[in-house]
Amino acid sequence: MSENTHDKLPIRMLHDRVLVRTDSPEGERRSGGGILIPATAAVGRRLAWAEVVAVGQNVRTVEIGDRVLYDPEDRAEVEVRGVAYVLMRERDLHAVAADRFQCASDSTGLYL
Repeated sequence: MSENTHDKLPIRMLHDRVLVRTDSPEGERRSGGGILIPATAAVGRRLAWAEVVAVGQNVRTVEIGDRVLYDPEDRAEVEVRGVAYVLMRERDLHAVAADRFQCASDSTGLYL
């Protein structure tokens, strides 16, 4: 199985748990056209992207380094060595965007 640490994190994930680092801090963001959207702007329920940094031994569908889509309103945050991470179960992930799926000839599904 893959190494379960990212930059030698002093934590080992158990069972079906996944530890992710969010792509960008909450706050202002830019639209596809470059328009700045303030953090106070009301938007509907929006999913967020994050990078998997550690996985438990029972995680089967994601690997360290994958980018995953999750619901930021349904999360548990943890701070390790001053860096904020999100801890969740594998079943709480909505999608995986990984380079390893693009080259797979036996791939049968659509991955974002």
